[in-house]
Amino acid sequence: MMPYSRPTELLDTVQSPRDVREMDSARLGDLADEVRGEILRTVARTGGHLGAGLGVVELTVALHHVFNLPTDRLIWDVGHQAHAHKILTGRRGRMHTMRQPGGLSGFTRREESEFDPFGAGHSSTSISAGLGMAVARDLAGKDHNVICVIGDGAMTAGMAYEAMNNAGALGSRLIVILNDNDMSISRNVGAMRAHLSRLISSRPYRGFRHAAKQVAKRLPRMVERTAQRAEEYARGLATGGTLFEELGFYYVGPLDGHNIDHMLPVLKNVRDVPGSGPVLVHLRTQKGHGYAPAENSDDKFHGVGRFDLVTGSEIDGRPAAPPYNHVFADTLTALAEHDDRIVAITAAMTTGTGLDRFAERFPDRCFDVGIAEQHAVTFAAGLAAEGFRPFAALYSTFLQRAYDQVVHDVAVQRLPVRFAVDRAGFVGADGPTHAGSYDIGFLSALPGMVVMAAADEGELAHMVVTAAAIDDRPSAFRYPRGAGVGVPIPVAPDPLEVGRGRILREGTAVAILSLGTRLGECLRAADQLAAMGHAATVADARFARPLDETLLRRLANEHPVLVTVEEGAGGGFGARVLESLARSGHLDLGLAVRPLTLPDRFVEQDSPGGQYRAAGLDADGIVDAALAALGADSAKAPARA
Repeated sequence: MMPYSRPTELLDTVQSPRDVREMDSARLGDLADEVRGEILRTVARTGGHLGAGLGVVELTVALHHVFNLPTDRLIWDVGHQAHAHKILTGRRGRMHTMRQPGGLSGFTRREESEFDPFGAGHSSTSISAGLGMAVARDLAGKDHNVICVIGDGAMTAGMAYEAMNNAGALGSRLIVILNDNDMSISRNVGAMRAHLSRLISSRPYRGFRHAAKQVAKRLPRMVERTAQRAEEYARGLATGGTLFEELGFYYVGPLDGHNIDHMLPVLKNVRDVPGSGPVLVHLRTQKGHGYAPAENSDDKFHGVGRFDLVTGSEIDGRPAAPPYNHVFADTLTALAEHDDRIVAITAAMTTGTGLDRFAERFPDRCFDVGIAEQHAVTFAAGLAAEGFRPFAALYSTFLQRAYDQVVHDVAVQRLPVRFAVDRAGFVGADGPTHAGSYDIGFLSALPGMVVMAAADEGELAHMVVTAAAIDDRPSAFRYPRGAGVGVPIPVAPDPLEVGRGRILREGTAVAILSLGTRLGECLRAADQLAAMGHAATVADARFARPLDETLLRRLANEHPVLVTVEEGAGGGFGARVLESLARSGHLDLGLAVRPLTLPDRFVEQDSPGGQYRAAGLDADGIVDAALAALGADSAKAPARA
């Protein structure tokens, strides 16, 4: 029977984790199978993350059986592994709303459930947050457990090791579950390994180990140290845990993360040993486990659109226009054919950024450094310092984590690192944790930085070439998630003149100055305004830094109203325009300026179009802003569709 067609007799009896705790352990495997089917049916309808969630179904069932939630704190790193957790914690009836407007988040959220003690969207935060909760528990004199589930590549980030180092030094009781599904940390998973893990996690063994150490301390120092090294090295060879032991964790594993019978006694042991300090339980799992299409294509099914359960094929058709990330990668690949100094760097997003296409042609010049954006940026800086032309392709929301490196290691030294800022602006169903809201502001603040925003896929090709040609300072170009708008892509794009925008339409009543892919909406707004008797100029700024001061003065001198439009938070492009106009004295002459930005709040999940409408960054919102500045009666506007 296929997992998605399995009946849900056991799952129908589960309303909360209490029901899982009280369930006969012999039935937990069947429950896991039913949960897996429920996840498949849900994600097939809603789209979203799938592979990682399928890989932790058995672990999730085991954790909910062993621990007392929500008194015990269960933290899921990233949160995209938590589908089974949501199903078992009273949210099954709302799973069809996941990633929909007003529905469940695709990640964990504190506001959503008492069973989500910590929200996430970015990786590698669970151990830090868990350690904070464990120390808070100790300070409050309580004794509940704190469990962190980390994996799916999150252990490639330095923050996880910083947290583990601190946890080992503090010695607070903390349980870390390493869901090892792709890092190849270990081999040899089986019944004997499970037996050894159960033995070394037990109270008698750990009590004996403690006693043996006390005896060893009474021996001559050389003998004591030799005994200690022998014990640690033996456990390291047997279990692969030497690294984690050196960080101060008691290591158990690896275990088969799909075998509930192997996991239950180990989880009970680490739960029941008091005052034991931090423990790491190492599980080996398979991404996409239990669903053949996901097992055979774990990268594709990491995140997927709506799909057919039988074939695994995505239902949503391919867009007519190429995705922006493909335009970036193909343009970069073409440049690299003639310039062997061009190299590409990304942080665990080779496919997401399109660099898999570059890597096919230049495998030795494409570097995926893991979930380590800080390292990625400084690594790129080192390449630039030696005369190479590095392109660091990072999602806007993830670039935030490397801002110190952008400032200290790149901008201060004026090193020509090129930042391809993917997922700029709203990203739809992934919600506020993944929105690319802040890069315009934090990059434009840096002296010498060139910051561009593509209005369409053709402009993006020009900007990639422009960045390649800038060799005396850092540069960045931003572009959104998804498909382009269907404009021709130049075969041999020319570099743009740095700091120069363009005018696409001339008018006298209103000037609309766009930065980024809202340009199409600005042109539609101009059509609406023209129908009402207000001819509008539409300009594409292209650059947030340096500003085109000549263009800006012309727009200010020739129009009574200037509306700026950007896909970024306040304090970005519009703020720089206002600052420039204030310095030049144009604001003293009665110019009405209306900067349109993302709203000053975290915008919840929706389609990108819905998010931009709610933000007033569609054509109607731009028209409303222009009419308000003109003092015109918006009631005269044509009826909106």
